[in-house]
Amino acid sequence: MSDQPEGAEPLLRCGFAALVGRPNVGKSTLLNALVGTKVSIVTPRPQTTRHRILGLVQRPDAQIAFVDTPGLHRQARRALNKAMNRTATSALADADVAVLVLEALSWNGEDELALERIAQVHRPAIAVVNKVDQVRPREQLLPYLAELSARHPFIALVPVSALKGQGLEDLIRTIAAQLPQSPPLFARDTLTDRGTAFRIAETVREKVTLELNQEVPYGIAVEVERMRHEDDQLAVDVVIWVDREGQKPIVIGGGGERLKRVGSSARRTLNALLGERLHLTLWVKVRENWADNARALKDLGLDS
Repeated sequence: MSDQPEGAEPLLRCGFAALVGRPNVGKSTLLNALVGTKVSIVTPRPQTTRHRILGLVQRPDAQIAFVDTPGLHRQARRALNKAMNRTATSALADADVAVLVLEALSWNGEDELALERIAQVHRPAIAVVNKVDQVRPREQLLPYLAELSARHPFIALVPVSALKGQGLEDLIRTIAAQLPQSPPLFARDTLTDRGTAFRIAETVREKVTLELNQEVPYGIAVEVERMRHEDDQLAVDVVIWVDREGQKPIVIGGGGERLKRVGSSARRTLNALLGERLHLTLWVKVRENWADNARALKDLGLDS
């Protein structure tokens, strides 16, 4: 017989798993693959993720809240970079399980930094070795996994390919087994804790970053100023902040063409993501040195 009172919520394996690691190892791609939809933006640029972003994996017997975090990095000179490191460390401290995401066959000082942070919080830790689809022959993984197991008493080493969807169910089962039993922590149809305005701003930032490539992505922040429903569509005013006057024409592009491409690409993505028609109005404004300004970071939701 069950010890649960009649009519009580069923007990599941529930808890938080923090995805931590150096920049550009595929944490956001992994989160999206686990959740089954895009909740965190992805670009080839390191340090794309700036916020703590939660994505939920819902199973009949488990509810795992995966937390995507900014990449931990040692060269944190600007206030923004320091805030990103604090965000990652805080998410790790609040988690039930630490998930160290690594790139297969690679180990450097920033991987070491992430492992140091895990050791400091004394959480059960799992090492996820990502991008294993790129390892040929696969036997090359064996000495790498052996070295990894000697670095820390990991509960498990799980090879995955976030891009190809390989190894994800094994990872979910491994994490769920470490979580406490409780009633669901979130509604069973919830996929993320982030609202519409945040997802719009992040999508626009993703498209700007992809457009700018090597130019000024780290000087960019995006903020939704206003949303309202008009003529059966969601009308949204979005500000793209740059931190120097000279960056403004770069973002806008000749004849406004670059900004138009960003808007069109973001609108198509968001129409599919949110399931409704959007009208985006993009503005580019200057906020001098916002990435080194504590007040600006707080206003933009980049530090608490």
